[in-house]
Amino acid sequence: MNYRHEFHAGNFADVFKHILLTRILAYLMRKDAPAVYIDTHSGAGLYDLAGEAAKATKEALAGVGRLKPPFPPLVEELVADWARLAGVDAKLAMPATYPGSPLIAQQLLRAQDRICLVEKHHGAAGSLRIACGRDRRLKLFEADGYATLKALVPPPERRGLVLIDPPFEASSEFADLRLALDEALKRWPQGTFAIWYPVKDQEPERLVAHLAAMRREKVLRLELDIDSPTPGALSACGMIVINAPFVLAAEARRLLPWLAQTMRQGDNPRWRVDEVRAG
Repeated sequence: MNYRHEFHAGNFADVFKHILLTRILAYLMRKDAPAVYIDTHSGAGLYDLAGEAAKATKEALAGVGRLKPPFPPLVEELVADWARLAGVDAKLAMPATYPGSPLIAQQLLRAQDRICLVEKHHGAAGSLRIACGRDRRLKLFEADGYATLKALVPPPERRGLVLIDPPFEASSEFADLRLALDEALKRWPQGTFAIWYPVKDQEPERLVAHLAAMRREKVLRLELDIDSPTPGALSACGMIVINAPFVLAAEARRLLPWLAQTMRQGDNPRWRVDEVRAG
């Protein structure tokens, strides 16, 4: 594995992804019935923002480091959970650590819910196990995320969220992702699936078109572009949400313009909220 998230933890893409994650989970928590959270590429769980890796890239400074309370009234309630869990404080220039998606979900889910974390790399899985601690709700699989997803759905709870957030190192990643999603959606068509991706080429467009055609219903596509002037640096990312909470598109239209302006690096930050249907 060449990708090491400790260089990128807390950057604009993490902030984008994790605020949306908290909003989806908050919606799931509205009902008393138990839910499941499945994370196919969980990572190490907790990242040191004072470490050499984070200092080398300074990406967190341009991400979580730019979001300070008090937040504008338009977005205050939408970022509250993320800010609390990320340790954002008006008095601190930067939190000491930054939580990955497993720790965010672990803190938001309830006693009756279940957590399934998958991480195939031994070192990251070991760090994740330590970060999560003892939790009877949680099961950690040191295995391939796509293969394990097939075994985990449909879950007995029938309600829940699958987060798919791979490192996109392999050239076949979108093809592998598409195959895994096709199989998972056949098994669990009512599940909520959130897929994070980098915006680098036309692969996200093809995936959205495929999902919309296959589902014959709405697929929500959210994107944020900070207009980075650094050649080769990730400037834009997105999230595809299948079976999105009905409020998520409206919330994203409040959140994304603010995130684009707050974390922008150039003069032309952009965002999009598309509700895509077949045809």
